[in-house]
Amino acid sequence: MAKAQALAALLLAMVVALAAMEGAHAICGMANEDFKLCQAAASVNDPTDSPSAECCAALGKADLGCICRYRGVAGIWMRIYHIDPSRAMALPGKCGLTMPSNCS
Repeated sequence: MAKAQALAALLLAMVVALAAMEGAHAICGMANEDFKLCQAAASVNDPTDSPSAECCAALGKADLGCICRYRGVAGIWMRIYHIDPSRAMALPGKCGLTMPSNCS
């Protein structure tokens, strides 16, 4: 569960970072638009109850191992962009994804 939580937090931090970078094409197999699909499910204000099918599809195509390697930078972005860490950390599980064993 902790691995999934770390991935979700990182994922949403990356959503925000990529949204701020005009012209960003992709990171870890996800385009900027893919990250944005998951943002509503982890918002501090008025979040959706669960990630959209589009969010889960985008996460399913992502390189989760790559995303795990970026998890250390997630905290500051989550605070800046009003992402709820608990909601963010629940996304992979809600999408039925299995985290890589090396994502600790």
